[in-house]
Amino acid sequence: MKRPLAAALALAVLTTAGPALAEPASPSPAPGDPASSGFVRVDQVGFAPREAKHASFMSAAAVADPRFTVVDRRGRVVLRGTAGRDLGAWNEKYPHVYDVDLTALRVPGSYRIKVGAVTSPEFTVAPALSFLGPAAKVVAFFGRQRDGADAQREPSHLNDRAASVYEWPVFTGPDTDQIKGGLRRIGGPVDVEGGWFDAGDYLKFTHILAYVDTLLWAARRDGNPDPRLRREASHGLRYLDKMWDEKSRTLYIQVGIGAGDAEGTFVGDHDIWRLPEADDGDTGPGRQFIRNRPVFRAAPPGEKISPNLAGRTAAAFALAAQLEPSRTRARRLLEQAASVYAMAGTDDVGTLVTSLPHAFYPESVWRDDMELGGAELALAALRLGDPRASGWLAQSARWAAEYMRHESGDTLNLYDVSALAHADLVRALRKSRAAGLAVTEADLIGGIRAQLDIGAERAAADPFRAGARYDQFDSVPHAFGLAATSRLYRDVTGDGSYDAFGTAQRNWALGGNPWGVSFVAGVGENPIRCPHHQIANLTGEQAVGAVVNGPNDTSYFDGGLGGHFEEMAACPPDGVDRYAPFTGRGSRFVDDVRSWQASEPADDFAAIALYALTLTSKG
Repeated sequence: MKRPLAAALALAVLTTAGPALAEPASPSPAPGDPASSGFVRVDQVGFAPREAKHASFMSAAAVADPRFTVVDRRGRVVLRGTAGRDLGAWNEKYPHVYDVDLTALRVPGSYRIKVGAVTSPEFTVAPALSFLGPAAKVVAFFGRQRDGADAQREPSHLNDRAASVYEWPVFTGPDTDQIKGGLRRIGGPVDVEGGWFDAGDYLKFTHILAYVDTLLWAARRDGNPDPRLRREASHGLRYLDKMWDEKSRTLYIQVGIGAGDAEGTFVGDHDIWRLPEADDGDTGPGRQFIRNRPVFRAAPPGEKISPNLAGRTAAAFALAAQLEPSRTRARRLLEQAASVYAMAGTDDVGTLVTSLPHAFYPESVWRDDMELGGAELALAALRLGDPRASGWLAQSARWAAEYMRHESGDTLNLYDVSALAHADLVRALRKSRAAGLAVTEADLIGGIRAQLDIGAERAAADPFRAGARYDQFDSVPHAFGLAATSRLYRDVTGDGSYDAFGTAQRNWALGGNPWGVSFVAGVGENPIRCPHHQIANLTGEQAVGAVVNGPNDTSYFDGGLGGHFEEMAACPPDGVDRYAPFTGRGSRFVDDVRSWQASEPADDFAAIALYALTLTSKG
């Protein structure tokens, strides 16, 4: 969860040592040869045989015609070449970045790149289906994020089965989650047991879970055969079913609170570091809302719901309806989607409802969610022969047109789902052969292309081809979002013009970045090792498949990383920031358990990575 800076700085001091952190995979630069004063950065998963393949050699010194070789596991040279032009400086320490073009390498195998005495991490050339391997690790991460009776470790938060409902809290300021004046109970009990932990903490949000579940169902629909994926998507849907009370027309949006109150009478989730199964029996002073977690609703029963929430929640139910084998069950899911979609309040929309506080997830656009919900409803209705399909198509098209008029400018991520919405609306239009709507196929395809152009323009000016902003939050999910969008574009047009760009975004997230880190735990030779994740930290288990934020604006680190909780295992144990030499262009990455700004996993990060890897696996 995107936690306010004030909360991170409130950590207490620790002395416990944690597991040793391995050194980055690239060797230290050797003295002498200018071609040895640098690092080779490459996607540590690899490439499909026919993909464009690029790595980077970042150097402290200018090198005339830097030559490289590619060797297999036996040390045999399989490719020779000269790196391309200098793409510009990354930072003062590494003022030269050279392109290493590996596109000619098509024979399946495992390889390393050598430039002088510098050797890259290992990567593979393998059929596109091989990307289902990393995708499977991300699916497994969702299993480890489960809360409730079906948790994979110990059952946790069973008290959520009879939770009390509270009024929205008042916070002490716009950039903090500290509560002022306590909490006032207004209802309950309600059953909100289950779902997934949102991030490295134990809060649960409908805003996030609906987005995540939509992407899990979309990944299943679009070619991921992993049987666990359907089980995880169904697990998420069961929780959404609890959060949407059909009878009273109430959508519950959050379970738990981030911080305690200013008066010091209770604590919140972010104030303590522990395993989740400890919460139900925690009778310590001020732990009443740890033991019995409060629930909050989007609006009073029967009143209109923030349209971003209504649209994306409807999309999850409708996507499940598209895939449900039982037509009876599919129709029930369609009715659930239709009922929540009809509750969207689209007149005089003010601040959108996401989480409490809103600063955790500050979404500002909503027409994309309404477009997505309408498109998925239409596709489900078309499958079931439901005559309401045309009405939902018209609504989706209306919101697509309004989105392009008022809200465009972002790319696929938690806060903007329009790329998926546009692609699925194109599919619905083709199935229905509808005409005379507010948008055409050409408009929608143009909208997808416009988002790719945003990323491509950034990538053209970046020595590592990054299409995402790495000096802001969510750089890694934006990179995976662009990779997914390039495949969506090809799917609806047959045009592969953006394939190389999309591949480069996946490459960046999986090791082809200035830090040489795979931002997916357990994937690649040098993945993130110290995620801000309580279960992984306290058990010593690797959070395989977790996807982290990645680099962020250097200003978020100006106050330091803060201390450790007393229970927290220090990681890295020596506290040394091994990636400090690669801070550049206003961005910094820190692999440290305290670094919530860069190293906290989140479900929405994992979901878009899974979707991108799934689409890539189709070739």
